[in-house]
Amino acid sequence: MSVLNNSEVKHFLLIGIPGLEYAHTWISIPIFLMYLIAITGNCIIVFVIKTEPSLHEPMYYFLTMLAVSDMGLSFSSLPTMFRIFFLNAMGISPNACFAQEFFIHGFTVMESSVLLIMSLDRFLAIHNPLRYSSILTGSRVAKMGLMLAFRSTALVLPFPFTLRRLKYCQKNLLSHSYCLHQDVMKLACSDNKVNFIYGFFVALCTMLDFALIVVSYLLILKTVLSIASLAERLKALNTCVSHICAVLIFYVPIITLAAIHRFAKHKSPLVVILIADMFLLVPPLMNPIVYCIKTRQIREKVLGKMVNLCMR
Repeated sequence: MSVLNNSEVKHFLLIGIPGLEYAHTWISIPIFLMYLIAITGNCIIVFVIKTEPSLHEPMYYFLTMLAVSDMGLSFSSLPTMFRIFFLNAMGISPNACFAQEFFIHGFTVMESSVLLIMSLDRFLAIHNPLRYSSILTGSRVAKMGLMLAFRSTALVLPFPFTLRRLKYCQKNLLSHSYCLHQDVMKLACSDNKVNFIYGFFVALCTMLDFALIVVSYLLILKTVLSIASLAERLKALNTCVSHICAVLIFYVPIITLAAIHRFAKHKSPLVVILIADMFLLVPPLMNPIVYCIKTRQIREKVLGKMVNLCMR
C-alpha cells in the first residue's frame, strides 16, 4: 500500500531558518528553552487553578482552556521543530504532515474561540457584575468548553481528508518548520479548489472571532465610560489588561503574515518563517507569564505553591 493514494511524492521537506542551517544546533537551544518554559508555565496555571478552590470561577476556567490550547500548540509543533533544529532531519511523511496540520489548526481555532469567550466573560463581569455568577454557572462554562472543542474539531477535521485526496507530483518543499494546510495544498498538481475555498472559510471564522472580540471591547469601553468614578473605571479596565495582551500576542502574527502574503511584492522568506515560528512559540510562552504578572490572584497562588514546595 502506498503512503498516499495517487501520489508520487513519498515525503515532504520542511525547512528551518534559510541561510542559518549551519547554526541550527545552536538555535535549537533557545527554541527548546522557550518550549520548556511555555509547557511548564501552562501546566502550572492548570495545576494551580485546579487545586485552588478560590480560583474555581468562570474567568479562571476560561484561562485553563487557554492554557490547554497553548499546550496543544506547543506539543503539535514540537516534533518537527526538534527534528529540524536538533537532528537536522527535514523529511516528514504525508500522513504525519496531515496529522500535524490537523492538530495545529485545531488548537489555533480553539485558542481563537477561547479568546472570544474570554472577551464576552469580561463584558459580562463589567456590564452586569451582580448577575455574573448566576449567568456563567459551572455547568454552563463546562458546556461552553465542550462546544469550543467540538467547533475546533469540526472546522478542521476536513483538512487532512481533503489534502489526502490531492495528487502530489514533483514539488515537496514546504515553506515552514511545520505543516500547514495552505502550505501543503500549494504543492498539489491536481485541482485544489475545494481546499482553497474551505481553507478560506476557516480563516474567515478565525477573523470573525477577532471582529467579535473588537465589538466586545467597544461595548466594554462604552460601559466603562458610563461609570462615574475614575478609580472604578481604571479598576474595571485593569481586569481586561491580561486578556488584551493575550489577544495581541495571538492575532498580531496572524494579521502580519496575512498582510505580508497579500501586499508585499518582494517578501523575505526569512521574515515570513520567523513570524510563522513566533506564532507558535510566543503565545504559549507569554500567556502564562502575562497572567501571572497582571492577575494578582494567580500570582499569589503560584508564589504560594512555590514557597510551600521549597519549604518541604
